[in-house]
Order: sequence, then C-alpha cells, then structure tokens
Amino acid sequence: MPSVSSPTSLFSSSPVRIVDVTARDGLQNEKDIVPTDVKLELIHRLVEAGHKDIEVTSLVRPSWIPQLADGEEILRNLPRHDDVRFWALIPNRKGMERALNVGIKHVATFMSASQTHNRKNLNRTQLESLDNIRVVTEMALDEGATVRAYLSTVFGCPYEGDVDIQTTVELTQQLLELGISEISLGDTTGMGNPRLVEQVIQGLKNATVPLEKIALHMHDTQGTGLANVLAGYQMGIRTFDASTAGLGGCPYAPGASGNVATEDVINLFHKMNCDTGVDLAKAAGVGVFLADALQKDLPGRFHKYFLGACATDTDSTHTTA
Repeated sequence: MPSVSSPTSLFSSSPVRIVDVTARDGLQNEKDIVPTDVKLELIHRLVEAGHKDIEVTSLVRPSWIPQLADGEEILRNLPRHDDVRFWALIPNRKGMERALNVGIKHVATFMSASQTHNRKNLNRTQLESLDNIRVVTEMALDEGATVRAYLSTVFGCPYEGDVDIQTTVELTQQLLELGISEISLGDTTGMGNPRLVEQVIQGLKNATVPLEKIALHMHDTQGTGLANVLAGYQMGIRTFDASTAGLGGCPYAPGASGNVATEDVINLFHKMNCDTGVDLAKAAGVGVFLADALQKDLPGRFHKYFLGACATDTDSTHTTA
C-alpha cells in the first residue's frame, strides 16, 4: 500500500505577543467618562494577568477625546514594573512634550492608509501626517523612547471603500524609515477578511518589509476578527493588538465597533499551543471586571464563558451528563 504523506500544517507553535489597548482604544469611544481610579485598577489587573505591552492612554487635546483627558494623571500613577511596556498614543509635538514631562518611554503615533479617513481623523493630509510623525519620532528617539505607529483603515475605509495595498506598503516603508520600531496595521471598521489579510501581508513580504516589525490591529465589527488574526498568524505575523472583552471603537470611523477581544485571542492561541505569556483565566477575569465597572454587556466571548464556568464550579447542586 502506498504511504500517505501528512499535509503540511498551516500552524506552528510560535510564541505570540499581545498588545492590550483597552485603557486607550477600548475606553475612548465610551459615552460615559470612566473614573481615573477605575482605569488604574484596569491597568493593574492587566499587569497581574501577565501582559507586557499595555497601551494606557492618549495625550490628545481633551476637547477631542474627553474620555482620555486624565492621560497625564494616568501616566504619573502607573504601577512600577520594569518588564512591562506602558504605551501612550501621541498626536503631535505638544503631546510629545507632555509625554516626556511625565517620563513615558513607549509612544505610539498614528495615521491612516486612506486619505479621506486621515483628513476626518486628523484634519491633515497623509503627507502632513508623515511630517508630524517625523517630528514626534525624532523627539522620542532623542530621549531614548521607543515608537510604534498605527496605520488605520488598511483593510477598508468607511469613506473610500477598498484601500490600495501598494499605498499600505509604501506608507509602512516610509514609517519604518523614520526609525519607528513597529507598524500596527488596523482594520478600523472590521471590513477585512482572511484573504485580504493574506494579500496585504504578501504585499509587505514582496517589498521585503520585515514581518517582525508588523502587528495587526483587528476589529470584530462583522464577526471576522479572530479569523483575520489567524490568517495573519499563518502569514507570519506574531504581534496582535486586542482590547479586553472586545471594548472599543473609533469616534471618526462610522460603524466601527469593538476591537477583537484580548481574552478571545489568547484563548485561540493557547488552544493552538502558542504561548502568549498571559494567564488566560486572569485575562478573562479582567473582562468580567470591566463589564461590571461599565455596567453593561461587552461583545467579547471568553470572559462570559469564564464567568459561567466560575458560577458552575461554585454551584454544588449542578450536574452535567
């Protein structure tokens, strides 16, 4: 009988890095202002779960995003952990000056792959945004800070529709040339699909962009968030942004709902024997805490499963077949 060879697996067991963006991207679209002490408790719980990269706030003008008006207070009161990178989103020179005054060492900048969304979000052209990012990056690097950049609407724009992959490749290259260490490609309104994720990443590969400098920032608006994360992993991406319990959205992107949920992403990779360095149960517990603090149901899945499992474990009268 002829031997049957096993199909080559699409999966490996390579470690995965999670950048949790709950305290910034998750909270920025909330209707009600979340108290500072609740935000700090959230960050503390994320650290306790094992997260090593946590985006904690943005130093934008308070009138733009009132939910993050306490950014400097947050940065001054972060827990002290030398092995945790706390990130702040910085819009411009003034924001960078504020960040340096409070000693931040990890900053994020942002622009859009879509010209229209860039104007709506930042009131700038893409060229103007690149000039602004150059200034912020030079200031940060001069002070020994690390810089990552968000490139939004890579997988679809609510105003323009499809976004040219070559534009994404060229902007990514230009950002890396500025000395930025990592580019996070955003599916800002969840318009992406696994095939498009493959095509975008293949475009980067063809341009010899090092994938270790690329992260994916997926939203789950149309229910494809985890599928897109998995497609990115299969193509070689190992860093993924996520928000606890799927909280989040963009004030300047109509239809944008929550980010892919942190604990859902961790659960996916742990099931595949891919280490994330994060305790899944504690990460799910952060989701339970956040839903309780905001007093509303959140779209993520695993924190609800975890809550139900905990309730079952404490119910001595419950039996299963």
